[in-house]
Amino acid sequence: MKIIFSIIIPILLIGFIVFDPFPDAFSEPTLHVDDLVVESYVPNLCCMITTMTFVDNDILFLQKSDGKVRLIQNGVLQEKPVLDVSVNSEGEKGMLGITSVGNSVYLYFTEAVKDGGESLGNKIYKYEWDGKSLINPTLLKELPSNVSHNGGVMVAGDDDIVYAVIGDTLRYGLLQNKPLEWLKGDDIELRDNGVILELETEKSYFAIGIRNSFGLAIDPNTGNLWATENGDDDFDEINLIHEKFNSGWIVTMGPATESQLESIPGYEDYTYGDPKFSWETPIAPTGLEFAKFKENNNYDNSLFVGDCNTGNLYKFELNKNRDGFEFASPFLQDNVINKNESLDEIIIGSGFGCITDIERGPDGFLYVVSLSNGIIYRILPTENEVNVESSENGGGCLIATAAFGSELAPQVQQLREFRDNQLLQTELGKSFMNTFNEFYYTFSPHIADYERENPAFKEGVRAFITPMISSLSILNDVDMNSKESVLGYGVSLIILNAGMYFVAPVLIFVGIRKKFQTNLTKLQEKH
Repeated sequence: MKIIFSIIIPILLIGFIVFDPFPDAFSEPTLHVDDLVVESYVPNLCCMITTMTFVDNDILFLQKSDGKVRLIQNGVLQEKPVLDVSVNSEGEKGMLGITSVGNSVYLYFTEAVKDGGESLGNKIYKYEWDGKSLINPTLLKELPSNVSHNGGVMVAGDDDIVYAVIGDTLRYGLLQNKPLEWLKGDDIELRDNGVILELETEKSYFAIGIRNSFGLAIDPNTGNLWATENGDDDFDEINLIHEKFNSGWIVTMGPATESQLESIPGYEDYTYGDPKFSWETPIAPTGLEFAKFKENNNYDNSLFVGDCNTGNLYKFELNKNRDGFEFASPFLQDNVINKNESLDEIIIGSGFGCITDIERGPDGFLYVVSLSNGIIYRILPTENEVNVESSENGGGCLIATAAFGSELAPQVQQLREFRDNQLLQTELGKSFMNTFNEFYYTFSPHIADYERENPAFKEGVRAFITPMISSLSILNDVDMNSKESVLGYGVSLIILNAGMYFVAPVLIFVGIRKKFQTNLTKLQEKH
């Protein structure tokens, strides 16, 4: 074993930097299936994160309490916000919704004269994304606000029309199905509350009668709009929203009785529809999204839904027409989960904290925003965790990724390819990785965190590892398919790296010192 470890010293040095066997998913949430895994994609996020959107492959997300929009690139939170606006974040106010169409980014927030100052109402702005900042804001909509029921989530449809939802803002009138005989004074005036809006069109409200919503999603197969809706003391909902839909609030939450149907006064040609699913005991459903995993089609007919009260993640199976759900349990076939009935069939995960958003990324994976945990989780098929993040003997290139700022950086890719295509192709290499992994994970996350916090240290790590990475290019054109070849090329790599990191600096130092002494001698002779 002594000769083995003497041969692999340079590989060990490289391993210190690149082989992280434990991705920073600390298994706080769990999934109750074997073919999907959840990982902590970006942890330690501050200031009450609410919603997120993808622009190309980057993530923009909102910090509710301080008015900032932050950028994540390749799993790394960037230091500076891309936008900072003044918000009132009292109660359910603040930075509430974000979505994008191409390089256009839409923001929904409670504007204020200054952070924490007097509210100027809920506003929807359209910005341009230039790759670094959100610029050129255009005000699209001014909406009422209140301490609660501001909604705020948005989603872009297949036709690039952006839908936005606002709750009833604790005020009731025509759009909240208030009985006509109860209307007085300004109750008759429309306040743009309790509705779903189509932005940048001349159309009227897409839907009315909504109490409060924290989730909108577009079915990628049909283009249909789905929404979650929070009830009062009972009955939360999932709704399929058609144009001119009336969700029934304040007359009803959950399936309507005959007397309730008769009590809905009606507004223009909006029509009521029962929810596609209801929880009798409120769980505060929030974000929802359709699965489309590229490497696993078991979930092509699944709708994932999060909640804020219990930290559960739910999975609903769509019927053939994708306009409702199918259940195996007889007690769920009325599309209601009543008190004391089991949730086992529909719960696919738990421990996520207060979920505020679920988005499907360009990679097909699901991204779950947890406000209470301050984490964006990523859900992916098990086989993708192996292929993308790790092999059986190693993990993501955590320290190198922090140094070069991206998992897709050429240097990181070269290191990963060396591990997978060269080192792990031999029994000796695998043996080394097994031994090395027991040690490496104890310190690598701390180094990577310090890199992100200290730019000077990050640059130092980058400068230190660049020559070592360059030396690996020698191994790209050789075969390391035997113990002898590993030993031979290992020795060569030791000599090369020793020369770069030790011999060369010593020779340079000696040369400089010799030249200094020569110049000093000449100077003394003159005097």
